[in-house]
Amino acid sequence: MIGLLANHGSQFTSAAFTDLLLGQAIAISMDGKGAWRDKVFVERLWRSVKYEEVYLRAYDSVGEARASIGRYLDVYNRKRPHSSLDARKPDHAYFHRLPQVAAA
Repeated sequence: MIGLLANHGSQFTSAAFTDLLLGQAIAISMDGKGAWRDKVFVERLWRSVKYEEVYLRAYDSVGEARASIGRYLDVYNRKRPHSSLDARKPDHAYFHRLPQVAAA
């Protein structure tokens, strides 16, 4: 049944899916009021990780996979410009302060 539910775009907030989880005493984590956008950022990140890293490699061990995915995430955050951030790198966009405006 979960496989069937997972094919729906609103799988995280559909009543059938959430009722199934709650019926098994599985906690559901959502930021807001169950809106679809609660998980969009993470889903987009993992899509990138899968298509740009995981599906392109044949890891020999869990340790190798962790190291390779770690390197990918380092490039993703520190070296790769993102169009959604006006071609800035995420580390720069989120961790560098904006220039201070001089007092008049």
